[in-house]
Formats: sequence, C-alpha cells, structure tokens
Amino acid sequence: MALVDKPVVPKRRSVQSRAKRVEAAALVVPALIPILIFSVAPLLSGIGLAFTDASLRRNDTPDFVGLQNFVDLLGDTMFWESFRIGMVWAVSVTVLQLVAGLVLALLLNANLRFQGLARVLALIPWAMPPVVVAIMWQLIYATNGPLNAVLSVFGPDVTTNWLGEFSTALPAVIVVGVWVGMPQTTITLLAALQQIPTEQIEAAAMDGAGAVRRFFNVSLPAIRPVMASITSLNFIWNFNSFGLVYVMTEGGPGGKTMLPMLFTYLEAFKSRNLGYASAMGCVLVLIVVALLAIYLWSQFREKEAK
Repeated sequence: MALVDKPVVPKRRSVQSRAKRVEAAALVVPALIPILIFSVAPLLSGIGLAFTDASLRRNDTPDFVGLQNFVDLLGDTMFWESFRIGMVWAVSVTVLQLVAGLVLALLLNANLRFQGLARVLALIPWAMPPVVVAIMWQLIYATNGPLNAVLSVFGPDVTTNWLGEFSTALPAVIVVGVWVGMPQTTITLLAALQQIPTEQIEAAAMDGAGAVRRFFNVSLPAIRPVMASITSLNFIWNFNSFGLVYVMTEGGPGGKTMLPMLFTYLEAFKSRNLGYASAMGCVLVLIVVALLAIYLWSQFREKEAK
C-alpha cells in the first residue's frame, strides 16, 4: 500500500504568519523610534537624575543621593502649595470648559444662520499660539486695558491689575485657560451630538417633550461617554500645562498662580537644581499615571456593565 505524504499546510501557515509579523514590525518600528528617543529616553534619564544631586552649574559632578530628594520633597511646603493650586486650576478649568463647551456645542448644533462661520470662529482660540494668547490677555487685563475701560462705563474708574493682585490673579488665568481649551471640547461634543439619530429626537418631540426634556432624556445619555472621555483627558492636560501661565504671570504674584509643572520648571532651570526637579517630575508623572489608570478603569467597568 503506497504511503501518502502529509500535507505541509501548517508549516506554510507558520511561514506566512512569521512574514506578517515581520511586515507589521517593519511598519511599527519607524513610529516607535521617535517615541523611544524623545519620550522614553528622557523619562528614564529624568528618573535616574531624581536619585542624584545633579545641577546645571558648571563643572558639576552629580553624586548618588538615593531617596534624599524625595524625602526633602515631602517637607517642601512650596511644592505642595503649588500642587494645591494646580488642582484648583485643573478642576476649575476642566469643569468650566465642559459647561461652556456643551452650551456652545448645543448652539452650533441648532439650525441657526451663519452656522459654518460660527463653527470657524469657535476654533480661533484653539488655533492661536499660546504665547500670542498670553500676551493678548495680558493687554486685556492691564490696568489701562480694555477690561477696566469697559467696567468703568458701569461705575467709578476701575484700576484693577487683574494679574498682579493676590485675589484676582488665579481666577483671571482660569478664565484664559477656559477660553483657550473650550474649542476642543466644543468640537468633540458637537461631533457626538451629530451622531445622535434624528429619529430619536423627533420621536421625543412627537411625545410632547420640550427642548429641555429632549436634552436630558435623549441627547445627554447619548453623549455621556464622550463627555467622560473629554473631561478626563482635559483634566490631565490642564494639570500638566504651564506655558500659558508662565508667559502671563510666571507663577506670581507671590506664587498665587504657581502650578506644579511651572514650579518644577523654575526649580530646574532657574534654581538649577536638576536632581530635585527630576524628583518633582517623577511624583507628578506618578500622579498623572494614577489619574489615567482611574480613567481607564472606569471606562473598562462601563464597557463591562454594558
């Protein structure tokens, strides 16, 4: 009885799968190289510097100090005060961005005249360079600026230095943060609103639901996942931001607008304590990672519930 050779299909499939893996790697590696060079390598270098007394002074040879920078950080009241200010900034800007962005998205989603022009104008704050935005608002908030001029029309002459007084500096920069970040939130929520089937809204209207009831019963449940996503990402982004505030106030007056990232930057490049600033950066990275983990966990729980 003649022997029949076994088919070699599994081996051929193995070769094909290996070729696909090589092809996939060839496509992914070029994208990973910039990430490794510009993100992962500086991160690892910063973690290493956090355990040294490195500085930017000339002829400085960093020595290993172990956890001393982190021990000093625990007792640094200025850093923790900047952390408190950063939380106030991040929460305030994120919540106000969501409220203002949602209201503007609802207006842009309505059938209004010049709707296209309004959508373009809504993107202007996001398209402007942060430095230009900061300088523009510095002029608006100046003692002889247009804001005081407008307020003086309704009462006695106003000579408030909005960015130079303890009680108004942080609220003033929060307003600018909301104005800058609102377009991104608006466009995201507008896209979510436009994905809602019109049949659902028309059915609710035929049942006698007014605009408010249609929003809370139809629109809001449909866009809630998008709202949760954009709010979480905005909070992380706002907590990490410092460029806008740096140009406007440099953390003043008296540290009232000193965000944690700004405090870390000044410690590294003005005080030249690179090792100590790296320890601050590590703590802030851990906080951001924890916030991101909470967000991903909540998203996972929500998907499981469905």
